[in-house]
Amino acid sequence: MHASASRPSRRAVLAGTAAAAALTAVPVAPRRAHAADDRADGTTAYRWRNVVIGGTGFITGVLFHPRVRGLAYARTDIGGAYRWDDRAARWTPLLDHIGWDDWNLLGVEAMAVDPAHPDRLYLACGTYSQAWSANGAILRSEDRGRTWRRTDLTVKLGANEDGRGTGERLLVDPRDSDTLWLGTRHDGLWRSSDRGAGWAPAPGFPATATATGQGVTLLVAAGRTVYAGWGDADGSAPNLFRTTDGTTWHAVPGQPSGTAAKVPVRAAYEAHSRELYVTYADAPGPNGQSTGSVHKLRTTSGRWSEVTPVRPGGTPDGGTAHAFSSGGGSTDSFGYGGVAVDARRPGTVVVSTNNRWAAVDTLFRTTDGGRSWTSLKESAVLDVSETPYLRWGEEQPKFGWWIQAVALDPFDSKHLVYGTGATLYGTRDLRHWAPQIRGLEETSVTQLISPPRGRAHLLSGSRDIGVMYHERLTASPARGMATNPVSGSATGLAQAARRPAYVVRAGWGGHGNGAYSRDGGITWTPFASQPGIAEDAPGPIATNADGSVLLWSFVHWDGTKHPAHRSADNGTTWTEVPSFPKGATPVADPVDPTVLYAYDTDTGTLLASTDSGRSFTARATGLPAGDSQFKLVAAPGRRGDLWLSTKWNGLHRSTDGGTTFTKVDSCWASHTLGFGKAADGADYPAIYQVGSTEAVTAVYRSDDEARTWTRINDDQHQWGWTGETITGDPRVHGRVYLATNGRGIQYGEPT
Repeated sequence: MHASASRPSRRAVLAGTAAAAALTAVPVAPRRAHAADDRADGTTAYRWRNVVIGGTGFITGVLFHPRVRGLAYARTDIGGAYRWDDRAARWTPLLDHIGWDDWNLLGVEAMAVDPAHPDRLYLACGTYSQAWSANGAILRSEDRGRTWRRTDLTVKLGANEDGRGTGERLLVDPRDSDTLWLGTRHDGLWRSSDRGAGWAPAPGFPATATATGQGVTLLVAAGRTVYAGWGDADGSAPNLFRTTDGTTWHAVPGQPSGTAAKVPVRAAYEAHSRELYVTYADAPGPNGQSTGSVHKLRTTSGRWSEVTPVRPGGTPDGGTAHAFSSGGGSTDSFGYGGVAVDARRPGTVVVSTNNRWAAVDTLFRTTDGGRSWTSLKESAVLDVSETPYLRWGEEQPKFGWWIQAVALDPFDSKHLVYGTGATLYGTRDLRHWAPQIRGLEETSVTQLISPPRGRAHLLSGSRDIGVMYHERLTASPARGMATNPVSGSATGLAQAARRPAYVVRAGWGGHGNGAYSRDGGITWTPFASQPGIAEDAPGPIATNADGSVLLWSFVHWDGTKHPAHRSADNGTTWTEVPSFPKGATPVADPVDPTVLYAYDTDTGTLLASTDSGRSFTARATGLPAGDSQFKLVAAPGRRGDLWLSTKWNGLHRSTDGGTTFTKVDSCWASHTLGFGKAADGADYPAIYQVGSTEAVTAVYRSDDEARTWTRINDDQHQWGWTGETITGDPRVHGRVYLATNGRGIQYGEPT
C-alpha cells in the first residue's frame, strides 16, 4: 500500500459468499494457456494476457524449493500464487481458474512444498476471516500447480488481513510427507494425515485461540522438530512452541519476552549450525509495528542469543552490542520481518526491517551468525527501468516498504529476493537490484478508458498506484504513475467524448486529489483548488462531452456520502450541486455537452441535467433500488442511449435519455458493462459485460445490441471477482480490457 495508513487501502472489501461445505475434496480441471480456435458450442475463443504494469501489490511470501534448482513460488494477499519459471525468467499464475463465487480463495494465506516430493505444492487460501466471508480451502497439487484438488475447510483464513506477511502457516511434517500442519488465525492449530485431504484440530496444542487474535503466525521445521509461533501472547507468556513427536507440544524454554519479542513474525533454520533464527515485533504487521528484535536458538543446547542488528528507537537497552546504531532517534520505530538463511554458507543470514518509515526499510546481512551485520540498502543500486512506476514520482526509487517476504536461493548464495508492498526485488550480486516480477500482476483496478484515438490504447486507474498511460500493452508504462501530483488510489477517471484529449482524474494525492490533462493523459495539471470534502472523500468524477464542465462526487472510504460539486473552469472554482444524489457516479452524455446523468441506487431513480450539471431532476423511477452493485453507462456516439447494469436485477436500457427504461431479457445479472468497436457490418458498438446469461458468471460479448451473448473467457481464465469495470477497444473489434481485484488488467482478443 503506497498511501498512508489513514487512507483507504487498495484492498476492496467485497461482499462475501456463503460459507463452503466442510472437508469435501473437489477436483479442478487442468489449466490451459488459451483456447486455440472457436469452440464446438459456437462460443468465441479468446487469448487472455495481462496488460503489463509489473507487480503492483503486496508480495507476502516467497519460497524456494530446497532440492530443485530454479523452482520457487510466491504468494500474494489478494492476487493468488505464482510459480517461477527459471528458464523464461518469469512467473506463471496458478490460480486464474478461481471463479466468481470463489473469489475469496485468491488470497493465499500460506504455501508449502514437500522437500522429498518436488512436484507437490500446497496452498492455504482465504482472503478474509470476517463473518460475511466464505471459509478457507486447501489446494493440493501433484504437478507444481498445473492442476489442483481442493479441500474446503470449516474455518476462515485471512490472507488480506493484519499478519498476512508473517511466516508460512502451512507445513509438510519433516518426519512424514503425508502429514501436514495448518496454523489458523482464530481456530488454533490443525493437522492432516492424508496429504491435506482431511483436516482436524491438532490435540494438545497449548495456546488458546481467540475470535479476534492472530493465532499461529508461523510453522517451520528444524530437523525433525516442528516449531509454531503464536501471535496472541501479551509479551510475557510463551509465544513459540514445538513438537518433536508430532503429538505433544511444549513451550520452548528460555524464549525471549517483552514488547520487542511479543509476536514471532518469521523463522528460518540453519542446518549447519542447527540454529533457528526468529524475527519479532510488537505487532504482526505489515502496519502498526514500532519495535522488534531478532533472536536465535541453538537447538542442540537450548541456548538463546539476541542478534538484533539495530534496535528500534536508537535506544540500546543492554544485550549484545552490534555494529550499527539506528541513527533515527526516537522516531526510528519499526519491527523485524523476513528472515532467510544461506543453505551453502554457514552463519550467513538475512533479515528485514518492516514498517520503518523514518529511515526506510532495509535488509541486514550477517556472515558470522549475527555477531555483526551489514545493511544492504546503502550500497544498493536499484534499476526500475522495467517498472518505472516504482519511482513514485521521485528521481530515485526507494528500497521498499512492507518487507516481510525474504528468500535466499539455496543453490546461489547471491540470489536474494525480497517482497514489498508493490513489487519483488531480486539481486545476483547483493548490490544491483531490479524487480524480479515478469508475469506477476496484482493490481486492484478501478478505472479503465480506451481512447478512440491517440498514442495510448488504454488509460487505467488502480488502488495504490493511481493512473497510468499505456502506450504499449506489453510493457510497463514508460512514464510510470501520473504525476503532478502523484496520485494513490484512483477513484475517478473520465474523458470528454467529443474532445478525447481532455481527461480528468480523481483519487488520493499528495498535493491535491484531482487533476486534468489536455494531451490524453500524458501530462497532468492539478486542480487549482478543490472542495474541502475532497481531501477526505475523493470520489468519482465526470466531464461533459466537450470538456467544459467537471462534476465531482464525494464518498468517504467508510461509505459516507457527500454533496457533489461542479466546476466550469478546470477546477479553479467549485459550486455545490444540491440536486445531485449524494455519492452517485456522474455520467456524461457523449453527444450533448449540456446533458449529464446520475443513478440514485438508494431510490431507484435516474436523474438528468440539461443545464451542464447545474441542476438535476428525476426522470425514470422504479428502477432497481438498493442493488449492491450497479453501473450506468452511456453508449458512445449516441445521444440519450443509456445502459444500467445491476447485480440482482439484470440489464436495463433507455434510448430517451433516461425517461423510460426497458429490461433486457438476455441476461439475469449484469455486474459491469462497456462498449468497443462494432463488428464488421454492424451499426452498433460491441457490448462487453461481466454477468450471467445462464448459471455461470462470466465475460460476454454481444454484437447485436444485447439480443444474444457469447462467452469469451473460459473456466481457466476467471480471476475471481471481476465486477469493477470493463471496456472494449474503440479501434479494435473484439479486444476487451477487464479490471480485476488482484490480477491486474486482463485483455482479451479473439484467436
